[in-house]
Amino acid sequence: MITETLEAALREALVALAVDPMPDRINLERPASRDHGDWSSNVALASAKRAGRAPRELAQQIVDHLGAELPSGVATVEIAGPGFVNFRLDNSWLHDILEDTVEKGPERFGRSDEGTGKRVIVEFVSANPTGPIHAGHARGACYGDALARLFAACGYCVEREFYVNDRGAQMKTYAVSLLARKNREEPPDDGYRGDYIIEWAEHMPDGLTVDEAVEWGYAYAQADQQDVLAQLGIHFDTWFSERSMVESGAIEASLQDLRDHDVVYEADGATWLRSTDYGDDKDRVLIRSDGDYTYITPDIAYHRDKFGRADHLVDVLGADHHGYVPRIRAAMQALGHGASELDMQITQMVKLMRGDAEVKLSKRTGELIELRDIVDEIGADATRFTYLLQSIETPQTFDLELAASKAMENPVFYVQMAHARLRSIQTKAAEAGIDRIALDDVDLALLDHERELEVLRRLQQFPDVLAIAVRERAPHKITNWLREFAAAVHGFYHDCFVMGDGIEPELTQARLWLVEAARVGLVAGLGLVGVSAPDSM
Repeated sequence: MITETLEAALREALVALAVDPMPDRINLERPASRDHGDWSSNVALASAKRAGRAPRELAQQIVDHLGAELPSGVATVEIAGPGFVNFRLDNSWLHDILEDTVEKGPERFGRSDEGTGKRVIVEFVSANPTGPIHAGHARGACYGDALARLFAACGYCVEREFYVNDRGAQMKTYAVSLLARKNREEPPDDGYRGDYIIEWAEHMPDGLTVDEAVEWGYAYAQADQQDVLAQLGIHFDTWFSERSMVESGAIEASLQDLRDHDVVYEADGATWLRSTDYGDDKDRVLIRSDGDYTYITPDIAYHRDKFGRADHLVDVLGADHHGYVPRIRAAMQALGHGASELDMQITQMVKLMRGDAEVKLSKRTGELIELRDIVDEIGADATRFTYLLQSIETPQTFDLELAASKAMENPVFYVQMAHARLRSIQTKAAEAGIDRIALDDVDLALLDHERELEVLRRLQQFPDVLAIAVRERAPHKITNWLREFAAAVHGFYHDCFVMGDGIEPELTQARLWLVEAARVGLVAGLGLVGVSAPDSM
């Protein structure tokens, strides 16, 4: 990669200039403005003081040294500002990007083996099995699945897990509500009252006991949840039952584990976790004075179980879980797990709009909008892409009308249209009897138009963007790249004719290969966020 070439060249220059001590790390960044080149390093600024030199003087010495024999792929090296070293790359390096992209194809382009041998469990959605998945789960569902895809693209062994909250009085209340509707009666005051209960009860067999209704309702709700998630292309490797964990004795085992680590004590008739030793603001009750577990106790056992199956855990949680994070993190540290091994991501709220009107109520639940309603209205691709447009750390406004529209202002339509345009070029070439010749026989040096080079520059960014997206747990980095890359593709489509009058056959061949490389990039990026790349729009 070019960054490795530039880093090695800078390090060699520092050695030649007898800079001591050498920096531990050489930083390379893309300048905010293209006028400043393709890559920039602050290595002179970072090294000068300890080496007893003036930053700009050291930068000039580095530039002079590198300019005597430019690194491979570099056209010019310049000094800027107080001591930045800026590199402008030769177009031939960008042509190498094209070759690398088409050689790897959509399944390998941009991917790495960084996570090889590492196991990660991504747990997300985790709805109660008492009703349909609602829009409140949608952002976490799209985010969790996209994050799992990113991990897999970087070589991790990934397990997607759904934690089923099937313990407690809620299950009986749900079953009693179903039975009441089956008998054409009103549910109890604390029962479930959405229209979906009426609809589901129509499918329930006659004559069930409450316990049998619990099991039937559990299976029916889970099947409904699985169905709508499958429409979004989301499938789980594990559906982990909280009830099964209680029955297995895992909670008692985890409590004993905590006692063995001497982080549990008795006070006021209750059992406490000494979580303040691990950064929590107060100690937490594990077993109340009446002998019942608090809600955190089975969660500790659950995470303890997951650590038996993975090296790293990611929990995707709702906006109301901020107080939950330090408690579980403290418990896992008490059990000997490093703080960095447990990653808890909090999704912020989403406001659903239809044009200027906020959407609040669901026809079937009477309260929250169902995820199924959103998918039915705008489709799976628009649902996924829109939820992934920005960081989950920020509140989001989701305009259903815009997401459903066939307009270039709609981000998912804009990106998918870029792919459709590339495919239309390939189709027209085939209809004209023009086949791509072998890449080795194509003169890629003909690709020197700024629109062509911008496509290649954006392609070059993709592996770095993917690496950052994984490291920062930020799938929106991919959707942002896709939008920028699509803009480059649309610019090329408008300004660079691939075939026709005035276009030499040699240029047609070079541009056809550029079209294929761009198509590979779009398919690779869209695949990472679980969105299709249609041939036509």
